[in-house]
Amino acid sequence: MNLRDELNKAGGFKNLELLAKQVVEGFISGMHKSPFHGFSAEFAEHKIYNQGESTRHIDWKLFAKTDKLYTKRFDDETNLRCHLILDNSSSMHYPEMQDFSIDHLNKVAFSALASASLMHMLKKQRDAVGLSIYSDAYDFYAPEKGSERHHQMLLHQLSDAVITKSLNKKTETYEYLHLIAEKIHRRSLIFLFTDMFQATEDAEKLFEALRHLKHNKHEVVLFHVYDKNKELNFNFDNKPKRFVDVETGEHINLYSETVKENYEKAVSNYFEQLRLKCGQYRIKYVAADINKNFDNILTTYMIERQKFI
Repeated sequence: MNLRDELNKAGGFKNLELLAKQVVEGFISGMHKSPFHGFSAEFAEHKIYNQGESTRHIDWKLFAKTDKLYTKRFDDETNLRCHLILDNSSSMHYPEMQDFSIDHLNKVAFSALASASLMHMLKKQRDAVGLSIYSDAYDFYAPEKGSERHHQMLLHQLSDAVITKSLNKKTETYEYLHLIAEKIHRRSLIFLFTDMFQATEDAEKLFEALRHLKHNKHEVVLFHVYDKNKELNFNFDNKPKRFVDVETGEHINLYSETVKENYEKAVSNYFEQLRLKCGQYRIKYVAADINKNFDNILTTYMIERQKFI
């Protein structure tokens, strides 16, 4: 049974753990085409060798297979700590849908499945993971832990965020990032999933909050989640439509062609400014188009993990 069938069978996101497992397995099976060739063979038991480390624990058998140096891991090693942050404001529930399939996800569903997939990889590495979910309030917080019970609780929260509609909930992301920064005391790898739809006047406040996380010596990755076809390229047929702001309820009636050129220019400029600003503050920026697969999410994790540990 393929992933789409499993998703439909699960009735949406009721079996998120199984979906995440299949996403990760599909990613790992394709790693022979990537720079991480060989890493997946002993995924849970090895870490990449860093120059200057003792050579005592190098796995020479794996070196013979992969021509790359990995050292064996031990249960008493200090593992990575990761905190996942999910924007659950109303705009993240675009496009509105009743039924999900693996190639038909809205922004919050894409983010939840991506988060669950990261959790699955973290679990295999025996790493601790925490979760924050926010909308117009700080909806959920759990500190970094590695137990199975904790893992299942986080999966439940992610699933619930997808299937519970978030109506007319706007958010000031920066407020909750400051709160999260105050809660995470030990150095962690932080992944933020958000569509970055903020009021223009709040843009600087958002980056001040991201800098707060960086100030606490965390490594921060911003997954900018969006629907490229609609939200960037504005591909709508040229029939009269009512466009509604899902967070405020405000609306406008127009033909898409009358604003398409100016809209695309404005949004492209905004996205480019986000990338430049992230670069300025040494925040990893990753474009996450919900119409694509999860490879760029998981590849980013692999790269950042190797840099972090």
